[in-house]
Amino acid sequence: MTNTLIMNNLFVYLEMEEGRVAEVSQELLTKGRSLATQLGCRLEAIAAAAATDSVAEQVFPYGVDRLHIFRDDRLSPYTTLPHTSILVELFKQEKPQICLMGATIIGRDLGPRVSSALGSGLTADCTSLEIGDHEERKTGKVYKNLLYQIRPAFGGNIVAWIINPDHRPQMATVREGVMKKEILDPYYKGEVVEHQVNDFVKEEDFVVSIIDRHIEQSKVNIKNAPIIVSGGYGVGSKENFDLLYQLADVLDAEVGASRAAVDAGFAEHERQIGQTGVTVRPKLYIACGISGQIQHIAGMQESSLIISINNDPSAPINSIADYVITGDIETVIPKMIKYYRKNTK
Repeated sequence: MTNTLIMNNLFVYLEMEEGRVAEVSQELLTKGRSLATQLGCRLEAIAAAAATDSVAEQVFPYGVDRLHIFRDDRLSPYTTLPHTSILVELFKQEKPQICLMGATIIGRDLGPRVSSALGSGLTADCTSLEIGDHEERKTGKVYKNLLYQIRPAFGGNIVAWIINPDHRPQMATVREGVMKKEILDPYYKGEVVEHQVNDFVKEEDFVVSIIDRHIEQSKVNIKNAPIIVSGGYGVGSKENFDLLYQLADVLDAEVGASRAAVDAGFAEHERQIGQTGVTVRPKLYIACGISGQIQHIAGMQESSLIISINNDPSAPINSIADYVITGDIETVIPKMIKYYRKNTK
């Protein structure tokens, strides 16, 4: 027996800040375009903000077929209730098969509320999204073209493939940097649909208004660093982490860390790389004392060149490294610092 689903469209919720579409949303549009093409459906985007004049030109090059605009001064900065109402009511009308949003502060607030209101379910922090079929063995029912929502689970010991066979939309959040951002066609033109906000949002949804807001920008720009020197629990101490900073200083690099190193107090959380941190794609990634759990590898495996420094020759990270240096951090890194200083003068 085959279960045939109505093939409605794929939606991406756009995070907006002062009229600009967030990078994570552009990354999701790239992935969404690929999935929509595979499914033979439209890619649609939702912009709900005070300033939406330039949204179309920002998103159409990524292959958006239809852009839903909700313009109201009260929609920026983001507050929970009106944005939830917009998505819930729009999805009741449009019945999308898939909805993607960033695993950000906003996405983690909005996603669960929308999925709960629609009874659809949600997979958080996905590292990969694919389309595939599923057979329910007990009933023999076959589901075609489901969204495989893929993420590490049980502390990174397994990779879980999560599906939502019967309820729609299939919802997933993805961290910034996990998907690659690529323009499909700079001249691509889709349709703009402007909605009346009052048709979707009740007046009482605007009960909370933001009077003033202060955002402290991160001093660490690890996501865009071309070279990253990253340390794990195997570095051994906060003092040994100073060696990584010295090497990074010589290479004009940034310092990153695994979750285990952050949990041990060797480095700040904003330097954490992996499933529960930042996803990076530097030209050179030097992994120092990092064992290579699934969560960490998910955040750096697309680095152009990976060097692993580890006293364990069988460390999992060595299997994806281009070069492996077997030895202690205290011995290897000072030699690297000495060599680079000598050869970069």
